[in-house]
Amino acid sequence: MMNSWSLFILVLGFLCVSGFNPSDNYLIDCGSTKDTNVGNRVFVSDKSASKFLSTAQNILADTPSNSITKANDSPLYQTARIFTSTSSYKFPITKTGRHWIRLYFYPFEYKTYDLSSATFSVSTQQIVLLGNFSPKYVSFKEFSLNVTTSDLEIIFSPLADSIAYINALEIVSVPDSLITDDASTFDPPGVFNDMYAQALETVARVNMGGPAVSFENDTLWRSWVPDKSYLIQPDFAKSLSKIGSVKYTPGGATSDIAPPTVYGTCTKMNVDASGNDAIANFNVTWAFNVDRGFQYFIRLHLCDIVSTAANQLLFNVYVDSSNAASDFDLSSKVQGRLATAYYMDFVTPPANSNNLSISIGPSSKSAYPDAFLNGLELLKLNNTRGSLADMASVPPSTSSGSKNNIGVIIGVSVGVTLALLMVGVLFCMHRRRKQEQLRLSKMWIPLSIGGGTSHTMGSKYSNGTTMSAASNLSYRIPFAAMKEATKNFDESLVIGIGGFGKVFKGVLYDGTKVAVKRGNPSSQQGLREFQTEIEMLSQFRHRHLVSLIGYCDEKNEMILVYEYMENGTLKSHLYGSDMPSMSWKQRLEICIGAARGLHYLHTGYAQAVIHRDVKSANILLDENLMAKVADFGLSKAGPELDQTHVSTAVKGSFGYLDPEYFRRQQLTEKSDVYSFGVVLFEVLCARHVIDPSLPREMVNLAEWAMKWQKKGQLEQIIDRNLAGKIRPDSLRKFGETAEKCLADYGVDRPSMGDVLWNLEYALQFQEAVIQVDPEEKSTILIGELSPQVNDFSRIDANASAEQFEASNLEDLSGVSMSKVFSQLVKSEGR
Repeated sequence: MMNSWSLFILVLGFLCVSGFNPSDNYLIDCGSTKDTNVGNRVFVSDKSASKFLSTAQNILADTPSNSITKANDSPLYQTARIFTSTSSYKFPITKTGRHWIRLYFYPFEYKTYDLSSATFSVSTQQIVLLGNFSPKYVSFKEFSLNVTTSDLEIIFSPLADSIAYINALEIVSVPDSLITDDASTFDPPGVFNDMYAQALETVARVNMGGPAVSFENDTLWRSWVPDKSYLIQPDFAKSLSKIGSVKYTPGGATSDIAPPTVYGTCTKMNVDASGNDAIANFNVTWAFNVDRGFQYFIRLHLCDIVSTAANQLLFNVYVDSSNAASDFDLSSKVQGRLATAYYMDFVTPPANSNNLSISIGPSSKSAYPDAFLNGLELLKLNNTRGSLADMASVPPSTSSGSKNNIGVIIGVSVGVTLALLMVGVLFCMHRRRKQEQLRLSKMWIPLSIGGGTSHTMGSKYSNGTTMSAASNLSYRIPFAAMKEATKNFDESLVIGIGGFGKVFKGVLYDGTKVAVKRGNPSSQQGLREFQTEIEMLSQFRHRHLVSLIGYCDEKNEMILVYEYMENGTLKSHLYGSDMPSMSWKQRLEICIGAARGLHYLHTGYAQAVIHRDVKSANILLDENLMAKVADFGLSKAGPELDQTHVSTAVKGSFGYLDPEYFRRQQLTEKSDVYSFGVVLFEVLCARHVIDPSLPREMVNLAEWAMKWQKKGQLEQIIDRNLAGKIRPDSLRKFGETAEKCLADYGVDRPSMGDVLWNLEYALQFQEAVIQVDPEEKSTILIGELSPQVNDFSRIDANASAEQFEASNLEDLSGVSMSKVFSQLVKSEGR
């Protein structure tokens, strides 16, 4: 084993030999009056760099060193240059080609300037780098731009009544070989050409299985972070390190592509190194936040420090739900050599969500199931508008010179002509918009549901047929009505905050109480979830599903209006609030209500609907503590009749997520069943499903509760408020139901219909209504007494036809379940 000193000499020697010498190397400590040493680099003072500035302003700010946090104590963040109007740095370019642009930001207060309130844009002559940017904490932004002109201008443009600032700035040449002109695509398969022309923003640069790599140990002064914070399921992953064995070959990856400290470590599947885990079938997944609408460049760094021989390990690489590299054999790419550096590049389709996942998993063609990844770089590509920000225009350049002046003259001439035309167009659009707003302010326009007849909800905004706010139709509601209902979104009316945004309590004009969920533009959830919620809830009407009253999409708002649930979430009644504890009967009735709602989703239509985010926070309670399932933003249509599953990217909440769905990215109704099983234990134990503050064996509620359930000692971990108040038969049946829901494989889990019937049994045992032979009490299992959904032959003949519709079983809440169960359990009724 190589000791640390030998390793240090090896890496240092390698860097000295292979270090890149940039043609352009501008390093500026903005706002500083003296040069600043950072590692082995020198950032010159702002005074020395003043020749590059287009502004005569001399606002140099500094902050007391004690205001810099320990985590952000770089001297580069202690000074800043402030701009009160559009200003720029202009650098001569010695050699055209790709360059790093690195920007450092740290907001602090300086005299009358509060940098934390600054909002500005940063651009070059070619591209918008940052739009409407407002750094609240330490921010480091890195861009890669192919410079084709003799100079590069970095333009800072404050928004009206704001300022711009910069703490430090780098403009550094990059080897032309770092980004080649093409990359692979996988959706559809093919080649993405013209990478040279793309501007790139670094989203993540990750060292899998290894420590952070600082810029001093990278030939291109990059920083690499560990992958632990990106891993979705750390227990599935295992780290390996063999830095001393890394080899670079001619024509392959070089240390400029990534250093040995990246290629020499990896994250792999947590399987037996001997290959004895022959049935291992799961993925290791990393998740990243991205901006929807943009394409992304993915570079995977690979070096086989796992295998003991060539060609023995093949694996799959997934990007979201797409198989980007099927049965990938690294040996075939490096002439059978082990521990040899290699990389491959992909470009994604435009992102349709704010999450991007990258997974590795076993191939059925491999000698044994394993997969690994050494490093990863994720970069955003500019859009078709020439922007890395979601902006339509580039702020004007302050460049001078005859060519630019000619361009300005031509631009102004054309611009004036276009402006005159646009004035007329905008005037007409303004009049039409005013008329439309006036029309909308007088009515609430209904969603078209199944081609049905439109109606108008009665209110002061309506002159049509009066309808109750609890009508089964959903409506588009004017923004003005939303502001009035929530007192202009008064913060004192906030009753919840979720991934989509804040939820306000509101009151409509007719006095109806509503819950108003207002989308947050910076949320990781967005338009797709908004549309899904409307589509789903406009189809479904069930007493155990929260009703959608209306929605608003004016002024780029995304607002959903629901019936108001007086008693909030199930979660808030179990823990984390001062609400009184609920009885066991109340808890069972709530679980039964939620099960009915989910059962209806799974069976109420020809094609099942899978909720995908079943959790206690999404089960709401009305004034009578009746449960209703809420939040359908992640819901998805289930498999067709001739399918077993839906292949889709993993969505859901940690602690509730079906492990089979996570491993295989194959979604079925049984994924909801698993999540509901976690809710059942949450109801019983009244604690968080994931609690890192507890001892390791107790952190995950599902795993912890299952251990006690399998030992037959579930009573040891129940909510202390329930101690001595649950009848043993009721607890046994409840525990069996939860255990079956949490089966490792979906095929072994019950349907929601089975879960519903067994929870009814648990309630009847608690109420002591069912008479069961003593010797039979311990043998009733899930599914044993569960009839088919439409099999009513065993139901009491006294139950009316109105209580049971022959077409479906969408709602059993009106039935006397004691009658049902008295017939089911009596021996003559079986």
